[in-house]
Amino acid sequence: MTLKQKIQKELGEAVKQREKLKVSVLRFLLAALLNKEKEKRLKIAREKEEGGEKFSEKELIEKSQLEDEEVIEVISSEIKKVKESILEFEKGGRKDLVEKEKKELEIFKRYLPKQLSEEEIKKIAREVIQKVEAKEIKDFGKVMAELMPRVKGRVEGDEVSKIVKSLLEFSND
Repeated sequence: MTLKQKIQKELGEAVKQREKLKVSVLRFLLAALLNKEKEKRLKIAREKEEGGEKFSEKELIEKSQLEDEEVIEVISSEIKKVKESILEFEKGGRKDLVEKEKKELEIFKRYLPKQLSEEEIKKIAREVIQKVEAKEIKDFGKVMAELMPRVKGRVEGDEVSKIVKSLLEFSND
């Protein structure tokens, strides 16, 4: 079962259980996934037209189905938006909305792979630093370019960034 199918199945269950918030979040997520598939379909169609080829509508739909990794990217993007909303609502003193957003956040997080611990991130970061022969903070970009694909969907970029910076600064001492 793909991640998208799991989300669809759990939406059906949430509807039966009358879980309003979960239904709302999963419908929103499925709409975001549908938009991503439409973007992918359009891109595939344009590339084929430039090459003088054409796909049938059925073939386009099949080829534009999202892989689990792409679904995780969409979920991660939505999580980032929710976290930004939480910060804004906190600034505005809207505790009611903060609580609602936090509940939504928990629902989104259920569909992400197991998140990496700080120690796991440091271990992978050290391997990458050694691989790309990074010696100082100016090598930060090289390290991040190599590291992020390895941890995608399992940790937030700003957390990885802090760890890499601290490791590179520490190696200079």
